[in-house]
Parts: sequence; C-alpha cells; structure tokens
Amino acid sequence: MGRYVIGRILQAALVLWAAFTLSFVVLYLLPSDPVEIAADPGGGTPVDAAAIAEMRARYGLDQPVWEQYWTALSHAVRGDLGRSIGTGQTVTAALGEALPSTLALAATALLFAVLGGAALALAAAYTQRPRLRGLLTSLPSLGASMPTFWVGLLLLQVFSFQLRLVPAFGGTGFNGTILPAITLAIPVGAVIAQVLYSSLVTTWRQPFVEVAFAKGASRWWVQLHHVLRPAAAPAMTITGLWVGTVLAGSVVVETVYARAGIGRLTHEAVLRQDIPIVQGIVVFAALVFVTVNLLIDLIHPLLDPRVAHSSSKERAHA
Repeated sequence: MGRYVIGRILQAALVLWAAFTLSFVVLYLLPSDPVEIAADPGGGTPVDAAAIAEMRARYGLDQPVWEQYWTALSHAVRGDLGRSIGTGQTVTAALGEALPSTLALAATALLFAVLGGAALALAAAYTQRPRLRGLLTSLPSLGASMPTFWVGLLLLQVFSFQLRLVPAFGGTGFNGTILPAITLAIPVGAVIAQVLYSSLVTTWRQPFVEVAFAKGASRWWVQLHHVLRPAAAPAMTITGLWVGTVLAGSVVVETVYARAGIGRLTHEAVLRQDIPIVQGIVVFAALVFVTVNLLIDLIHPLLDPRVAHSSSKERAHA
C-alpha cells in the first residue's frame, strides 16, 4: 500500500509539473506583450520605453525564456507563484481572495450533482416499469447535452427575472449561490447518473443479489445495502474526474452570474495576459484535481472489496 501511495504521489507531481510547463509554453507563445498591456490597458496612450524596460526587468521578462522558466519553476516549488503583472499583488494573495467564493460554489454544485445524479440512477434502476425507466434514463442525456451558459441564462430568466426568488447578479450567501450551483451541477449530475445507472444494472446481475433475495430481503434493501456499494466506485471515479470540469465551468458561470471568484479572476487575467496569475490558477486547478483523484483511488478498495482482493492477489503473485 505504501508503494502504491508513493507511486500515486509521484504521478501527481508529474501532472503538476506538466500543467505548469504547458501553461508556461502556451502563455509565452502568445504574440502580445503582457508588460505593454499592463502599462497601457486602454491601448491608446504612448508608453515610455524606459518604463517598459524597467517593468520587464522587474518581472524577469528580459531574461532568456529557459531562464524565466527555471526561475518560475523553482519559485513555484517553494510555494511562490510570483506577482501579478497587472496589479503587482502576489498570486497567492489574489487566489486567496477569489478562492472562498469559488470553493463554496464548486462544493455546492458537486453536492447537488452527486445527490441528484444518485437519486435519478437509483430510481431508474429500482423501478420495474419500462416506461418510467425509459423516461428516467433519458433525463441524463438531456442534462449532459445542454450548454452551461444557456442553462444559466434560462434559470436567471425564470427564477430571477420572472419569479424574483433569488438575486440575478452578484448575490452572496445561499440565495446568491443556489442558481450558479444548479447550473454547474446539471451536466455533472447527468454524467454521474449515467455511470451509476449502468453500474447498478450490471451489479444487479451478480450472483450475490440472488443470495440476498433468497434470504428474504426486499428489492429496496438489496439495492441500498448490497448493490449500491460496489456500483458506486465507477461513479465516484467519474466524479473525481469532473472536479476539474467544475472549476473550469466556474469561469463561465461566474461570468454569467457576475460573481466574484476564480472564474472572474481567470477571465480578467487572460484578457491582460497576466502570466503569473493564469499559471497560478492552472497549477491550483491541477493540484485540486490530482488531490481529489488520489483520495478516490485510496477510497476505491473500501467501496468494492473485490478491488482490494484483486490487489492483494497481485502482490502475492509478485
């Protein structure tokens, strides 16, 4: 187990390095100059060449590209992600200010997605009515096919402008979070429902289900206590993979709902080509992704004992 954990940690470190390197290469290949954008945001005022040169030297942008990369990487390893070219604020401070709002949104969206997707899959797998099952199994495909920005605009139109139940833009607290969270949760919950339903149907066909029925258990009891646990592992894995999608989706959702957070920070940093901020966001998103997936990999054998048994047999043969 220790060797497995170490291996997964090394893989996580490799993913973080790849995310940092790829973002560095892409951002530095862009044709525009972030220093000139920061010095003249409007783009119509002549800027002193000496001031431009001083800013480039201050942020190390006058050095060869490989030296800039090595300096940025060595600082990032020590937790120093640099300073914003546009504002001069440290990247860590900028992320710290934007993070609470986005984390609240992402956590609420994932909670809605897991609860909604699981409930839909359990209902579809439990019912023995073909028409009802067909209706329930068609809903995830519908949810997964709807664009996030369209769902957000639709929810705004209905619940904010017509029913006036929640604020339209810039709301805080639960009232300001629920619509953006539902907007993010719909596509994620749809995928979770599809994967969990497929796994439930497969698990229902296993021999131990017949044994449980032979002991006198009801269909609902069998599904909750015998079928759900091994069937939940694939759905949990796909949930971990969608964590990064939720963070990426926050860029669109926070823009639609005019919320402060990582999404707005990303949008503004990309417009200014603020390389340290964008890199910091990419590395943070990659860190969240690898951490969540590492935890899921460790929990997986606890959900499905067959995985742990298979791993033990492999170690024994080795």
